[in-house]
Amino acid sequence: MNGISWRDRGLLALSARTLERIALLSWGLRSLFSARSRWQGRLRFEWGSDSGSLTRKDAWRTMAGEDVERLLDRRMHLGRLYGLGNHWPELDATAAQLAAIVQAIHRESPGRPVIVSPFHYVSEYANIYVVDALRAALNMTELAVVSGSPREAYGNREDVLIPGLRILHTLDENNRSALGLRLMRALRRDGAAVLFSDVPPHMMQRYPMETVEVSMFGRPARLHHGAFSIGSHCDAVLLCFHLTFKQGQFGHRIFDPVALRRKDAPQQVANYIEQAYHDAYPNWILGDHPSRYGFAPIK
Repeated sequence: MNGISWRDRGLLALSARTLERIALLSWGLRSLFSARSRWQGRLRFEWGSDSGSLTRKDAWRTMAGEDVERLLDRRMHLGRLYGLGNHWPELDATAAQLAAIVQAIHRESPGRPVIVSPFHYVSEYANIYVVDALRAALNMTELAVVSGSPREAYGNREDVLIPGLRILHTLDENNRSALGLRLMRALRRDGAAVLFSDVPPHMMQRYPMETVEVSMFGRPARLHHGAFSIGSHCDAVLLCFHLTFKQGQFGHRIFDPVALRRKDAPQQVANYIEQAYHDAYPNWILGDHPSRYGFAPIK
């Protein structure tokens, strides 16, 4: 533990339940003195008021969602950086279940690629933990992951901290034109890759992007077209899931695989995104943007 600050040492010693309590308290105290924090939290709750599972009992947890995510990210990053307390049995169980589904698909359809698609819930680091554990469960040396997070978001030496994951960054301006080709090669070579298919169009507004029209929340909406375009070329299957986190316990929901060559594949994924929203809104990382998927109606 030499070289670790007392603050980081204390964070590494905390349980997930304590981390959650500290995050809730942190937002509560900050909201007393910061009108911006207070209103951001309230708007996050109000924007999710049409979610069937969101009640007044979930208000505090919803408003403090960003603090929970930030603290979990920090805790997991430190655990990986120092190799301490980085074992999360509930997330390992999620990875094991995903691996069993991927293996079943490969047995039924040898050579058919699987795009594993975490939705943006709970924590980016928690999702990265799951896909790295999935790679290990599948006995893969390397697994490609398309990420919209800034380079080095997973540590200033992500190739050292997570050597089994090959992060394909969408924000690399010099490599964006080859991103789809690199993902296609990874799918054909490894039989699996990871792509976050629930990215709303507003998150990629810096770049021209293709979208596909679907229906969500009872109105027309748009989804990024990448997963469907790439997946249809190689007859891939999309395996969507999302994490949950409540009272210090991780959980998950895995949706039925989607054949990406089917014409109704985008709407199936849209239905899953909407279902996750209604079931787990307090954990939604993207819950602070009012447009959701009603954005960028054209390329």
